Amino acid sequence: MIKIKTVNQGAELISAKLDGVEKIHDGESFWNRHAPVLFPIVGKLKNGKTVIAGKTYEIEQHGFARDMKFETIGENAYVLKSNAETLKKFPFQFELYITYKVKGNEVITNYKVCNKDTKTMVFGIGGHPAFCCDYASGKYRIEFEDIEEHIEVYQLENGLIKEKPEKSSKFIKENRIFLDKKTFDKDAIIMKHITSKKVYLKTESKTILAFTFEKFPYLAIWSKPGAPFVCIEPWFSTADTVNANGVFEEKESFITLQPDENFEASYRVKFF
Repeated sequence: MIKIKTVNQGAELISAKLDGVEKIHDGESFWNRHAPVLFPIVGKLKNGKTVIAGKTYEIEQHGFARDMKFETIGENAYVLKSNAETLKKFPFQFELYITYKVKGNEVITNYKVCNKDTKTMVFGIGGHPAFCCDYASGKYRIEFEDIEEHIEVYQLENGLIKEKPEKSSKFIKENRIFLDKKTFDKDAIIMKHITSKKVYLKTESKTILAFTFEKFPYLAIWSKPGAPFVCIEPWFSTADTVNANGVFEEKESFITLQPDENFEASYRVKFF
């Protein structure tokens, strides 16, 4: 059975051990995070700014939630409520709930967002868990559950999405992404129009984990060159494109909530 540890700083999962073996990046070497929650945006805004209801706001890459202290409301359960600090960056009243549950060898991460405002709220949300993996050794691959024929693959230019997709065959061979030391030379690999709702991290002879992301329209993989981890990231929305107009409400795949409406999504990771 998996044993997990979470903290109220960013409501972050910082440890998941199976039979005493750590599966989550230590947050020390190469990258100072473990599995941050991305909210109310995923990725980067063009020039770090966006226009909401005619007013300009600055929101840091991947949003502010990952750097804020959540309120603990139960075992591995947290909430962040809008406050004076968040309203300066994101002009909506909200409640963001993050909960983690363990079921055998599986960790379930659940997001719930409540619109507590009197106006329609739009936002993005996503996960960024980093799993221990010596991907640069060339022994690992991401394998799709279903046959993928329509995936669009995008890469970044100075943190912004290039307008045109890359050739998927450049990354996906035999329904797998074979990882090596050059895989992330140009930053993350971002995918949409994915048929699969589950991917696997494997070696030739062993399954490391199964990652289920049923509602999420985007899946990204990322690491730093030579780092001892790989991130598998389920996203709603993504970074601005290089030609973005800067209007927040016009970002692709944003979630829209009416007053008093709630949104929930979860992803699951089963370790082997």
